[in-house]
Amino acid sequence: MKKIKDENKILIMLAFFSISIGLWGNFRQLWLQDNNFSVTQISNMISIGTFISIVGIAIIGKYVTLDKLKKTLTFILIIKFINLLALYYLNGTNQIEFIYLTIIIDIIMEYIIITSIYPLIASIVKSDTIYSKRKLTEYLFKDIGILFGGILIGKSIAGILVNYNLCLIISNVFLLISLFTMLNIKIDKNEEKQPIKKSMTKYILKSKIMSLYLLDMFIGTIAMTTALGLKMLTLTNYFAFSDSMATNYLLIIGLLADGIGILALKYLTPKNDYITITIKFGIRFLGYIIAFLSNNLIITLIAITWSLLISTAYENICDGIYINRVENEYQLSFANIRYIIKFLGEAIGIFFCGKMYEIGIKYMFGLSAIFMIFQIGLAYYLIYLRNLNRK
Repeated sequence: MKKIKDENKILIMLAFFSISIGLWGNFRQLWLQDNNFSVTQISNMISIGTFISIVGIAIIGKYVTLDKLKKTLTFILIIKFINLLALYYLNGTNQIEFIYLTIIIDIIMEYIIITSIYPLIASIVKSDTIYSKRKLTEYLFKDIGILFGGILIGKSIAGILVNYNLCLIISNVFLLISLFTMLNIKIDKNEEKQPIKKSMTKYILKSKIMSLYLLDMFIGTIAMTTALGLKMLTLTNYFAFSDSMATNYLLIIGLLADGIGILALKYLTPKNDYITITIKFGIRFLGYIIAFLSNNLIITLIAITWSLLISTAYENICDGIYINRVENEYQLSFANIRYIIKFLGEAIGIFFCGKMYEIGIKYMFGLSAIFMIFQIGLAYYLIYLRNLNRK
């Protein structure tokens, strides 16, 4: 039998981990709601967990060398496994403080693992192909986890009703398989981090384009999560979707979005970048404005659907073209900074989402549209700067 390469073992580990995340993460908000947490409390938990994860990512990026990364991630997987077991037994106990703490730990562990997978692979092999495989594995198997949840929830198996708590424990089974896979990975290349000639901060600040790109991504993430940071709660409470229907809706839209992203990359990318940005963000902005002004649920659902469908399209223009400007020696450090800024934007956006949710659904989209004004303005200015540099 042909031996599985260690980089492929890491992808297998990521596949099981992503199934776990898709299955549990999709129902986490509803599990908390069933345990009598308000929307504001739920958004605060997610926001705090996301914010603290930034600190964890920064610490690992600075102090954990590549040859120690596998041991660190194994330890984090063990913590996450034990933490999910604790959550399973805390269900229905009204132990608010303990549930609050375990949810925050769960989010922190999840984000640290996701951001550390590619550096772990890079300690064995680095290539554009393996990077693409890593992204595809995460997205595809996360959708498979969501699919499992949509199929299982509400069903009776061997006389046992599949509820959110049972989905949690099934998710933990996939997490355990992921842990065992990690234990069977051998990192033969014990390479220390190569010294970087200049600090990453100086490298970014030296480039006006890269600095503004990160700012644009930060504001764009806030805008996205302000409107859609609590998707399951929005769909089940405001639109009266069942949990199964909401899951299937998000799954179908997610798969279609992946397809549209592939088509846009291969066939539909306009030569004019301004048109591309207008298609991706301008139509979303108009949809949010109309949803805010009309306060109509059908129009709002159309705006949500469009936003999700176009979410992965034109990434080559919106992100790839800037990421590819970064020199190879800075790519891993830059990737960590991008994640930190993105997660900070998510933390702020989800906090705003929870506040606006309590006031009314239209205000989620109204506030998001305000952030989008600055996001789109920066995106247009970045295109201008890039074109200016070509001359």
